[in-house]
Amino acid sequence: QVQLVESGGGLVQAGDSLRLSCAASGRTFSNYAMAWFRRAPGKDHEFVSAITWNDSHTYYTDSVKGRFTIARDNAKNTLYLQMNSLKPEDTAVYYCAAATQFLVTEADHRTKDEYLYWGQGTQVTVSS
Repeated sequence: QVQLVESGGGLVQAGDSLRLSCAASGRTFSNYAMAWFRRAPGKDHEFVSAITWNDSHTYYTDSVKGRFTIARDNAKNTLYLQMNSLKPEDTAVYYCAAATQFLVTEADHRTKDEYLYWGQGTQVTVSS
């Protein structure tokens, strides 16, 4: 059974940092793109960041560029999201996602429907 399990969320103050982790089990995703999305209360899932299958490219939504960094450790089958200089508007449930087919374009990597496997989410709350 394939599972993605996020951890590392919490309640922090504006300006603080958090590192989210997403541990995959049941299969390896080293040959596929992985991503982070988030969902704030009353809003749809929002793309946050993605990393290509070979780590050659990373993509970010504009609001987190320069503050968040995505990385993966294929030996540990784990995806990370380092979040610095957190803002109250970053408050959301953060989900990791894994693709099971080869994604080509940047637009593909930013598209929720391209990812088949999803974690259960981890809450990030940033107070002002």
